[in-house]
Amino acid sequence: MKKIFLFLIFFLFLWFIWPLRAEINSEYLENIEALSAVALDGLTGQILFAKNPNVKIPPASTVKLLTAMVVLDRLPLTQEVRISKNAEDTPSTPPKLYEGEFYTVEDLLHLMLIKSSNQAAVALAEAVAGSEENFAKLMNMKARTLGLKDSHFVTASGLPAPNQYTTAYELALLLYEALKYPHIKEIISLPVKVITSKKGRTLVVKNTNKLLFEDDLKEEILGGKTGYTRLSKHCLVNVAKVNHRLVITSVLGAPYRDALWEDTKKLIKFSELVLKNQISPVVINTTVNLTVPANLSPKEYYKSKSSKKRVVKYYAKKSSEKVYVKKSTTKKFYAKKDSKKKIVKKGKKIYTASSSNKAKS
Repeated sequence: MKKIFLFLIFFLFLWFIWPLRAEINSEYLENIEALSAVALDGLTGQILFAKNPNVKIPPASTVKLLTAMVVLDRLPLTQEVRISKNAEDTPSTPPKLYEGEFYTVEDLLHLMLIKSSNQAAVALAEAVAGSEENFAKLMNMKARTLGLKDSHFVTASGLPAPNQYTTAYELALLLYEALKYPHIKEIISLPVKVITSKKGRTLVVKNTNKLLFEDDLKEEILGGKTGYTRLSKHCLVNVAKVNHRLVITSVLGAPYRDALWEDTKKLIKFSELVLKNQISPVVINTTVNLTVPANLSPKEYYKSKSSKKRVVKYYAKKSSEKVYVKKSTTKKFYAKKDSKKKIVKKGKKIYTASSSNKAKS
């Protein structure tokens, strides 16, 4: 009789607890707005949460973690690097670097990882391999040694290029490996850094990882790397301390900037519940369709959008069966007759973008 009673108690426990777990899991699935997201146990490598973990997505500036690893494998921190014309002309977040300026490798690493400077990334790539193209070969060699099989890299900065991609899962693995480099671990944790060029020019750079500045997370957030292009959308790979354990989160394709921070915080909270055995790990795969806008230069890909959840949708406007895309005076793209532009059908959405001009990375 006692055994039957205990069995009934156990059965009732399962009856109530599993629906609760399912409800929590469903809530997190619905609330993660990014296209792809992963949370890993930094000790065991166990997946705690994953949404579309193996979808290939352009990495944007998160690739700079790999760039830093390749640089640190080959150059001393004290080596001085001259900024080339090519590096100066690279689209980038401020502060601008000018041809002929000299910075140490250490300073350029700070500019690249804290402020996400594409100019610094190109300058470092040229210092290591003579050109960004040659440097990319070293990046892919390094990626293979790290076990990244579903990633391929073409630019040191993360600016868009054909055949450049990674996955949320492999991006999390990349940060896991990058944390083995003490200088990378230290740099990505810094909220602000003051840098001085050889000629005495002073640069004050603020970290693009907003989570480092949130009072309620200061004890948890250890650092990370942001990214943004039009195609990649908003990206962040981050490491946090949860229950005395490291949790690595990777978010790719967040639709707007604030979603990036909120998704990361949700992943951290979810991971905490998993590590406490209050809920089970979750892996979800959904149907994903990625399309690449045609004929955009790297500068256009990089042109940044708002952190607020405001989007502008572009539609064909004329009544004919086929119309042409042309930029209108209202800063919205409508279909109008223009033989120099691409033909689209009436009513077809051309592109969706947010509505600001401030650079993000």
